[in-house]
Amino acid sequence: MLNLLWATGASIVVSLISLIGIFSLLLKEKWLNKILVLLIGFSAGALIGAAFLHLLPEALEESGGNSSIFIHVIVGFVVFFILERYFYWRHCHDGVCEIHAFTYLSLIGDGIHNFIDGLVMGASFVVNINFGLITTFAIIFHEIPQEFGDFGILVYGGFSKFKALYYNFIIALTCILGTIVGYFISAKVKEFSPILLPFTAGGFIYIAACDLIPQLHKQPDLKKSASSMAAFICGILFILLSRTIATH
Repeated sequence: MLNLLWATGASIVVSLISLIGIFSLLLKEKWLNKILVLLIGFSAGALIGAAFLHLLPEALEESGGNSSIFIHVIVGFVVFFILERYFYWRHCHDGVCEIHAFTYLSLIGDGIHNFIDGLVMGASFVVNINFGLITTFAIIFHEIPQEFGDFGILVYGGFSKFKALYYNFIIALTCILGTIVGYFISAKVKEFSPILLPFTAGGFIYIAACDLIPQLHKQPDLKKSASSMAAFICGILFILLSRTIATH
């Protein structure tokens, strides 16, 4: 029971990281608009990095190198494509959208990702508290920039800052659910991971490649375009660094 309390407390801390976007409320609209393109670039890089450097390697390891995981990647990609078309048809009229469809996809993908983080945390605390804390710190390390980037995506997609903060926090609570589920069925986590991990990777690839990167291409200013490209590369490198640290 003590381990479960530690696990639940740790997942609550991770969920609270989603409120990091509150710092943007202190910024003037002019400054927020200036950094949004950097946030989009960084987030696109982080999504690509998370898919290819974090989720897929883990899925391959969990499945014992079974190449069928790539089918789940394609399924994830297609499902997110279908979902975006649905949200476009549902929320857009005559080609005008108040809220861009990819914001909903970002929330869905982030919810799955947070749930998987929770599964891992719950299972790690079953081993012992120290191992659970180490795992928690590793997750926090890559969650901070990701959550700030997710907040930027929601604002860029049409959400108000307060609405983006609220939804980002609600979605983050899936980590707590995942932790509780992972704790009680830790022996069965491997049966879920080979499906959930590549499915989420496919969704992340879709959002980055089909929604975010095209937005970066629309930036006409050469200086801002170069900055967004640098932010994109930094997003990939950050995921690579976090994975390297987590595996040592």
